[in-house]
Amino acid sequence: MRPVRRPDPSAVFAVRAARMFDGFELHTGHPLVFVKKSRIVGIDKSGAHPATEVPVVDLGDATLLPGLIDTHVHLAFDPEASAKQEIVTDSDATIVRRMRRHAGQHLTAGVTTVRDLGDRGYLSLDIRDSAGQAPGLYPEILCAGPPITRHGGHCWFLGGEADGADAIRKAVAHRVARGVDAVKIMATGGAITPGWRPDESQYNAEELRCAAEAAHRSGVPITAHAHGPQGIADAVAGGMDGVEHCSFFTRDGIEPDWELVDAMAEVGTYVGATEAWLPEGKMLAPHLAQRLEQRTQTFARMHRAGVRLVCCSDAGAGPRKPHGVLPHGIVHLGGNGWANVEALRSVTTLAAEACALADRKGRIAVGHDADLLAVAGNPLERLTDMFRVSAVWRGGTPVDLRTVGSRERRTGPGGSTVEGLGRS
Repeated sequence: MRPVRRPDPSAVFAVRAARMFDGFELHTGHPLVFVKKSRIVGIDKSGAHPATEVPVVDLGDATLLPGLIDTHVHLAFDPEASAKQEIVTDSDATIVRRMRRHAGQHLTAGVTTVRDLGDRGYLSLDIRDSAGQAPGLYPEILCAGPPITRHGGHCWFLGGEADGADAIRKAVAHRVARGVDAVKIMATGGAITPGWRPDESQYNAEELRCAAEAAHRSGVPITAHAHGPQGIADAVAGGMDGVEHCSFFTRDGIEPDWELVDAMAEVGTYVGATEAWLPEGKMLAPHLAQRLEQRTQTFARMHRAGVRLVCCSDAGAGPRKPHGVLPHGIVHLGGNGWANVEALRSVTTLAAEACALADRKGRIAVGHDADLLAVAGNPLERLTDMFRVSAVWRGGTPVDLRTVGSRERRTGPGGSTVEGLGRS
């Protein structure tokens, strides 16, 4: 056997577990992952012991995975608040405290990267920049700022109103100038804002194309919130990189357009499948429960058709969507026709691609960020093992699971006192 090349032992430590899911496949035989500062600098799958000068964190009968990526969260939203419009009257200091607490809750669930797709006043950028100085306390945060919406449209209260092509271009330029990581535009209405139903289009294909072209000229990805069939079609025709929710909701039910689904698979549109929620809580109205079940089955068929489906949470949208709920979405997909490995790829490698971070996130690979999650057991056999978090590193810094995100925390991803189902 050829000798294993070891990295420079100075300032290097290694993590060992019985198994390692690298973002693509499972490796057994007690592999070692070498970390130096914030990056992965070596991987040894031979099972050999490292040089004695390299300290090893031995996790035992656990599985090491890439840190999870939640591509759709709202750190500013209190999931238990009945009216999201109340955020208008909250002070910046109140919102920032809430966002910091919520970010920590994601981290303790093993989510080391979140994409915030709707804040107020670009406060997420301040959180993002401070998070980079404290990787053991917060996940990496990608920011979109206030979503672009019609005057009085869905989530108007976040401050992103823009009517017409010229105003949309200016809105995109303003976000790019502020330093956002992505742009979000509301192609349709939504459930939490009166005035525009989820199936109603707020922008047409040409307006959405103006937004996409403006974002792409600046090298920034853009995604569209879209529930209704026409809004989804216009988002795809307009050149959006992603479609959030992609529910195919009509006024009275759900009507998937399978020709459009095939087109999405062909052009490579990323779909933010907001399927992560707590199974516990208040019973849903029968018509709503039926719609969501139909959407889940639609996603399963879309997945089989080759659409790039990314499991995400829309965390903060309602009491059954607390921050850190993403692992429940993985289990939910696994119970609805997805192979376990596919469900895990959806929140690691595929999610990294959707966020334009595939060069450093979503995989355990040399040169990638040392964002690591360890869970007891083997989630490739039992997805529920994703709830058994035993260790997390963010950028090579260990996370104190006992304290991070716990201050003022009213409920967690496994809480049993939450009620209702949030939808945005």
